[in-house]
Amino acid sequence: MDMGVQGLNTGGSIAPAEALRLAGLVERLGFRSWWAVEHVVLPSPRVDPSPAEPDAPMLDPLVSLGFVAAATSRLELGTGIVILPQRNPVVLAKQVATLDVLSGGRFTLGVGAGYLPQEFAAVGVPFADRGRRSDEYIDAMRALWHSPAPAFDGRYVSFSGVDAHPRPANARIAVGGASDAALRRALTRGNAWIGIGTPEETAANLKRLRRLSALTERADALGALEINVVATAPLDPSVVRQYEDLGVDQLIVYPGALDMPLDEALPHLISLVA
Repeated sequence: MDMGVQGLNTGGSIAPAEALRLAGLVERLGFRSWWAVEHVVLPSPRVDPSPAEPDAPMLDPLVSLGFVAAATSRLELGTGIVILPQRNPVVLAKQVATLDVLSGGRFTLGVGAGYLPQEFAAVGVPFADRGRRSDEYIDAMRALWHSPAPAFDGRYVSFSGVDAHPRPANARIAVGGASDAALRRALTRGNAWIGIGTPEETAANLKRLRRLSALTERADALGALEINVVATAPLDPSVVRQYEDLGVDQLIVYPGALDMPLDEALPHLISLVA
């Protein structure tokens, strides 16, 4: 099982010199990947289920990953996640292709449907149809990346007589979420799934994923569905083995959640899968 790190585009690690130093450290320690989170705005004052106080600093994930890409050579890069229905899919397709090309094919677009109505209202996107938008936006972006003559005619996006180059070398999409709709989206449109939870919660989600997979047609071109999980349980070697025994391909961790400095937390975490 591989290990990735998430959440370093927030908090005290956002200063340029610190981000560069941490990127180098994460790569040297042998982490597989670096994931950047997203919220364009947060409710103020904070209300559930908002994940942070409204004044919590959070860099745009695509811009921050471009910065990290320039400072690394092996580290895989991903969004964990971009709130897809809040983005223009044609513009996002170009941004993804750009980041993928400049990183040498190291980028994975992690997407989610979102869950904060206040954030959707601020960007002028209806909250109620976010799932349908997510499905359509993925299909539209794949048309731009893969079709020799890109065209799409949907409810939310439509284009023809256009093209966009360069094409991404590695147009991988990871779908986040644990609702039945999100799991079906991962099965039908994703190269990978991003879950979140303890080993017990992960076991329950994977059971549902297997049940839905028996009822869902998956395109061969997507390959086997990679299982990524953001760990929420306190980690020690036995807990890490529980995730691995469940079939998790990559465990994604928040080093800032540990009660120790990042320079101690990162070596501690990578040692758990050694």
